[in-house]
Amino acid sequence: MTDYINPLISQRADPHIYKHTDGYYYFTASVPEYDRIEIRRAKTVSELNSTSEIISAWHKPETGPYSDLVWAPEIHFNDGAWYVYFAAAPTREIKDGLFQHRMYAISNKNSNPITDEWQFEGQIDTGMDTFCLDATTFSHNGKLYYVWAQKAEDIRGNSNLYIAEMKNPTELATAPVLLSVPEYDWEQVGFWVNEGPSILHRNGKFWMTYSASATDENYCMGLLYADENSNLLDPASWHKSEQPVFSTNWDKAVYGPGHNSFTVDEQGNDLLVYHARNYTEIEGDPLWDPNRHTHIKRLQWVDGFPVFGEAI
Repeated sequence: MTDYINPLISQRADPHIYKHTDGYYYFTASVPEYDRIEIRRAKTVSELNSTSEIISAWHKPETGPYSDLVWAPEIHFNDGAWYVYFAAAPTREIKDGLFQHRMYAISNKNSNPITDEWQFEGQIDTGMDTFCLDATTFSHNGKLYYVWAQKAEDIRGNSNLYIAEMKNPTELATAPVLLSVPEYDWEQVGFWVNEGPSILHRNGKFWMTYSASATDENYCMGLLYADENSNLLDPASWHKSEQPVFSTNWDKAVYGPGHNSFTVDEQGNDLLVYHARNYTEIEGDPLWDPNRHTHIKRLQWVDGFPVFGEAI
């Protein structure tokens, strides 16, 4: 079993690692400048730290609706092409307590996405013109699904979790279905937040982790799960944990672990990828503190359920 040195990658928040059929690991994350989409690849997870195969796939324009605060890119291979889903805003202005992010995508049809052939695909329209971010996709039984976080005008808080089926990798085929709202105390510290969903298909179930509360030491992860044979667009199919499954490790000084993704190691074992800080004394807004670092750990399974353990 591989022992990983943490942090795996410094100053990379909202980390997403995807292992493709070509044997490479692909990595995207928010950069401290929030001005571009960076992609790197390596033959092993550990080598993502030192690889020379790094590109800036897309830079934000100087002006326009997606010209600032490029957040949480994720790289996916859908329908025979590469896509990076991300959120961006027109400015850094906060209106009614929220930034003005919408969700977008870029694509690349080259077999090797570490090229400059990325094309801007435009906005992913959910039919709800409100703050939204943190999209991810997954496939099941020939259908492509889109999961994300978005503000609802009639629900208190910053964001809720939604799911929809996709017509193609950049368009939704169904209306958004609400899956989760920040209802528990641990989801409401600082801000009422459900965001950063990630999907893992194991043991006959779909497991959906997400992050909750403010992005300081109170940031933590929750869990939803649904049977693989259920209607994934039916909220009743999803069960929600009443307690966080992953949170600050005060003894080891790993603060605010969250915005995770999943991958597998070189032997096929499940890995939890997440960001965290190593201090709590943040000056000003935590959003502008660059020291959320990418961490990684082995995910355990007991009686078919994931056991996240402690942040390390």
